[in-house]
Amino acid sequence: MKLFPFLLLGLICLASCSGMNDTQQRALSGTALGAGGGAVLGAIAGNAGLGAIAGAAVGLAGGLIYDTVKKNEQNAYDRGYMAGRHVPHSAQ
Repeated sequence: MKLFPFLLLGLICLASCSGMNDTQQRALSGTALGAGGGAVLGAIAGNAGLGAIAGAAVGLAGGLIYDTVKKNEQNAYDRGYMAGRHVPHSAQ
């Protein structure tokens, strides 16, 4: 029973992500993962709160960088796809 509030909070957090765009989801995921990892490392070092804050900042930056990479990847694919569609039949 003690885990129920945490499970409920987790389900609420997951449900609230359904209306987010890809950038928002990646930023939130990076922040959450970074905060969790930072809290663990901070607890080992003696200050979980400071570790969580630092981890969240690094995770946010990582999530946004990952988002930029994925967008560039999709744009390159789209450009290649469109270029392939415009090849005249005589050149094939």
